[in-house]
Amino acid sequence: MKRIILSLALLALAPPAPAAAPVAKIQSLLAKPKVLCGRFDQSKQLAGMKKPLAANGRFCVVAGKGVLWRTLQPFPNTLRLTRDEIVHFQGERVAMRLDAKTEPVVRMINGVLFALLAGDLAQLETLFEVDGTVDGGNWQVALKAREPALAKAVGSIRLDGAAYVKNIAISEASGDRTSIVFSAIQSGDAAITAEEAALF
Repeated sequence: MKRIILSLALLALAPPAPAAAPVAKIQSLLAKPKVLCGRFDQSKQLAGMKKPLAANGRFCVVAGKGVLWRTLQPFPNTLRLTRDEIVHFQGERVAMRLDAKTEPVVRMINGVLFALLAGDLAQLETLFEVDGTVDGGNWQVALKAREPALAKAVGSIRLDGAAYVKNIAISEASGDRTSIVFSAIQSGDAAITAEEAALF
């Protein structure tokens, strides 16, 4: 996840681009709750390794506040992204902190990750070429970085879902591949625990 964030930091510097036709239709299918939480199962296949690295945990996206990414297995750690900072916790210890005052790109990283998890394709279109299809209430989207240097850093991203994003697949230029599956999605104030809400 940290490598993805650093790659997205580069993407945040890309220029805006005009909207594509399927984006409006897909946006109309997506629910836009104030609070969205659920389970994630992540599998990372490193180039040259036979066995993928697996992780799972909980995520929460809170409109106007940011993203909470809590890995539970194999090692507990928490990534909190707010408008002003990115904080990576290992247990209760702060392992990394990036402040928007000293690292202005932090706000942009937050925006990109929020857009990915919330399925905000309009925001993603400023950074990627978007190729999407709609089949009834389901949709698929392929994202390709607009700048060659950025494409080399992040590769390509595929999303699919219905009212919510169900899967994110990231193929890096290095050959590494990351797959994230979202499940047990809940929305509304009851979706987030008191402990999670306190981290914002």
